[in-house]
Amino acid sequence: MADAALRLKNLVEQLLAAPLPLRLRAWDGSEAGPPGAPALVVRNRRALRRLLWKPGELGLARAWVAGDLGIEGDLYTALDLLAGLIWERGDDARTLAQALRDPAFRAAVRGLAKLAGPFPPPPPPREEARKLRGHLHTRHSDRRAVSHHYDVGNDFYEIVLGPSMVYSCAYWDSPDGTLEDAQRDKLELVCRKLGLKPGQRLLDVGCGWGSMAIHAAREHGVSVVGITLSQEQAAYARKRVADEGLTDRVEIRVQDYRDVTDGPYDAISSIGMAEHVGSERYLEYARALLALLKPGGRLLNHQIGRRPQRDETTYSVDAFIDAYVFPDGELAPLGTTVTQLERAGFEVRDVESLREHYALTLRQWVTNLEEQWERAQRLTGPGRARVWRLYMAASALAFERNRIGVNQVLAVRTPEPGASGLPLRARTWN
Repeated sequence: MADAALRLKNLVEQLLAAPLPLRLRAWDGSEAGPPGAPALVVRNRRALRRLLWKPGELGLARAWVAGDLGIEGDLYTALDLLAGLIWERGDDARTLAQALRDPAFRAAVRGLAKLAGPFPPPPPPREEARKLRGHLHTRHSDRRAVSHHYDVGNDFYEIVLGPSMVYSCAYWDSPDGTLEDAQRDKLELVCRKLGLKPGQRLLDVGCGWGSMAIHAAREHGVSVVGITLSQEQAAYARKRVADEGLTDRVEIRVQDYRDVTDGPYDAISSIGMAEHVGSERYLEYARALLALLKPGGRLLNHQIGRRPQRDETTYSVDAFIDAYVFPDGELAPLGTTVTQLERAGFEVRDVESLREHYALTLRQWVTNLEEQWERAQRLTGPGRARVWRLYMAASALAFERNRIGVNQVLAVRTPEPGASGLPLRARTWN
């Protein structure tokens, strides 16, 4: 079969009703498609079987994770072309049900099935998260989901995140700046928005590897309780706290936010954690944090948000992200987040979008991973390393194309008779 690439290209274009902007390289060495474009490498016919059994994003993801598919050339360019072809076709894209009524589409499916060879469904790569039965976002399911994502190994995260070990959007002064400076500036921005002063108590919800807790205690003289559901994160954070000589001011706990009872706190930071809460639990989350704050206390909620859908009742979580990256994660529109915080009793005082900042951060994380690719694969396995490279590169493009954003929402437990305690001029953060 010396013409597999050309046959595959013609079938794919027939299925998509659009020209394929990438080159195709097939398992027989044949190539087809525009010269000079990045190449989608189909290493075996099993990749086609994955796509036939799971059409769409999940089939593509499984083939990528298993190594059945690859990209030759610039990864961002390839993903950008694929995004415009598959994920962002809007109202012009046919649903599968509509497409199956088209005789030409059905003929292309039959041709793809013939090209794919023997037809049993390949098992998913082992890195795929197994779903639990029952309700989402119980204490047990949240702990399991967090472990899937964060207990990959601290050595692996050191490669990706660099010395700062901050796993959230950095705050860049310039695209030419360093990741370390940008992450330091982000932590300082959060501290200033919270108005931290020596002697105050800070609760850091989803404390990760301890970077925010350490920065706040060392630079602003506060006492910090950091909570996480990840045992590996907690062990790493405690060692960092000890190495900094801050054990008298920083406590790291493995604890669910629903189980914190030692308030009140002067301030709460929640950085990149609320995405795990879920829409069903979000009001509960907001009320729990409000109850832990002193009157006049501030919450800084740093959270990824998606664009609103035409019909919010039909929104589903990204299949690849849900299966391989953040099981049970949910993204809400910014307006929904603000509304829920206000329903809980907060007064929302400031919203700042950092969308472009996250794109820059993700591109640097991808560079870090690629520079130590062989070591990363040894530490976590080839499949998981491929998951991370695809997820971070695709996410960078999603931020750049305004498909998703990230926002810092500053909210206050405003006391009676209504003085918030914030400065009269916005964003001086004193």
